[in-house]
Order: sequence, then C-alpha cells, then structure tokens
Amino acid sequence: MRLISRKTLLLFFLPGAVFMGAFLIYPIITMVADSFFQIGITGEKTFIGLENYIRAFTAGGFLKQLKNTLIYIAVAVSFETAIGLLFALFFELNYKGSKVIRSFMMAPLMIAPLVAGLTWKLMMSSSFGIVNELLAEIGILSSSSDILWLADERWSLAACCIADIWLTTPFMMLMILAGLQGLDSSMLEAAKIDGAGMLQQVFAIKLPVIKPVLLTALSVRIIDAARTFDIIWAMTEGGPNSSSETLSIIIYKTLTRYNDVGYASAMAVVFIAVLVIFTLVFMQSLWNPKKKNC
Repeated sequence: MRLISRKTLLLFFLPGAVFMGAFLIYPIITMVADSFFQIGITGEKTFIGLENYIRAFTAGGFLKQLKNTLIYIAVAVSFETAIGLLFALFFELNYKGSKVIRSFMMAPLMIAPLVAGLTWKLMMSSSFGIVNELLAEIGILSSSSDILWLADERWSLAACCIADIWLTTPFMMLMILAGLQGLDSSMLEAAKIDGAGMLQQVFAIKLPVIKPVLLTALSVRIIDAARTFDIIWAMTEGGPNSSSETLSIIIYKTLTRYNDVGYASAMAVVFIAVLVIFTLVFMQSLWNPKKKNC
C-alpha cells in the first residue's frame, strides 16, 4: 500500500488554512491594528495609541454594557443549567412517553436565534402579547399591561434572558443527558443496595461523575451567551435607554451607527481577550485539576 507523503497531506489542509487566514486571522490582525487609531469617515487614520482602550475602561457606557453582559450570562446560563439538569434526570428514567416529550423539547434548537427573538418580541408585546395575557388570566397580573417587557428598563434584559433560556435549555439538557446515559449502571446498583435515595444518587454519584461533561457544556454556553447578539437585537436593539445593551450590541452600534471604527475595534479586542483568557483558565482547571494531598 502506497503511503501519502507529508507534502501531499499538507495540501489537503491548504484550503482550510487559506480560509482561516482570509476570514479569521487577517480580520483579527486588522482589528487590533485599527484599535490604536482614530479613523475618520473617509478612512483617514490618526495614531492615538492606547486612547481607545483608556476610553473603553473609563467610559461609563462600556462598563454598563459589561455589567449587563455579566448579568445576562449569570441569569441565562444558571436557569438553563438548572432546568436542563432537571429534564435530563427525568428523561434518564425513561418513563413511558418521555421520548416523545424529549423530541418536542428539541424543537427550539431547530429555530434560528433571530427568529426566536422576533417570536418572543411578539409574545411579550404589551398590546397583544400572549405572555401578559396568560399571566393576567391566571391572576399574577391585574391587567395585561402591568409589565412592559420590552419598553421598561427594569424588564427588558430579563425578557431577553427568558427568550435565551427557552432557546438554549434543550442544548444543556442534551449534553447532561448524554453524560448521564454514559454512567456505569453498576455504580448506581451498588448505591441502591447501600440504601442511597434518589437525591443521594444524584449529588453523590451522578453529578460528580458527569462533572467534566457539565463543565464543558457550561464553558460553551457562557462563551455563547457572552457574545449573544441576534435575540437581543431582534427584541430590543439594546433599549430602552441601553438597559439591555450588551458588549456585542454596543460594539455593533459603535461600528455601524456611530462609525467609530477605532473605538469599536478596541472594545472588540478587550472582549475577545476576556473570552480567550476565560476559556484557557476554564479548560486548564477542567483537564488539569489540582490533586489533593491525601
């Protein structure tokens, strides 16, 4: 059998390398370079050093969007993980009809985030939205206009979180369920013989064993939630009064609406750096846990 030479193998990677260079590496290098300049409407560049970065960390707007992003991540990912875990534990029991319910649970994953955002925007409308109508029907609200989900600064970010939770909880459920189904049944049988109850099995056996799967799913979701754009843009465009504006939204607005390429590039560099550092630290702690001394 004739072996393929190393040069021939490298040729197979060439299209992918060209694609990454043109659409990933080159834009990142250009973005980092632009972050040190003030770029006018006509494209003229004036070198200003770290001024855009200083502006990013001292401007109140950027810090507010950072706070909104952290709140969005904490609320959305926490609820998605908790609800996904509960459903995964339920489906693991394999009750009659659970496979049908699980199939319906997967439906949101088939929907584009932009479509999901537009759908929830209509559902949360204060004029004809079904969400307020249902809440008023069951007595939680006195009228369907009590909560202005998309027009009230107190509720706009929460509304986007609800849409994200609905959209992405099936992903967390699927990841956790895959981990649970890979458990060694002999461990659970031994725990049952020792008299362990259902909660003891969950917290003493299932969760510790699937910890790598759970942490991997969490890292993916945290990064994905941090860069969420479609849902928030479709529902509120970051409003009202920037109450639901996250870092991805303000970077987009700064670039397209205010045409401040240098400042937008600086914020994007900071954003990417934070995500990269988080990923490296998280994965390092996941795959190289510190050994406890006995």
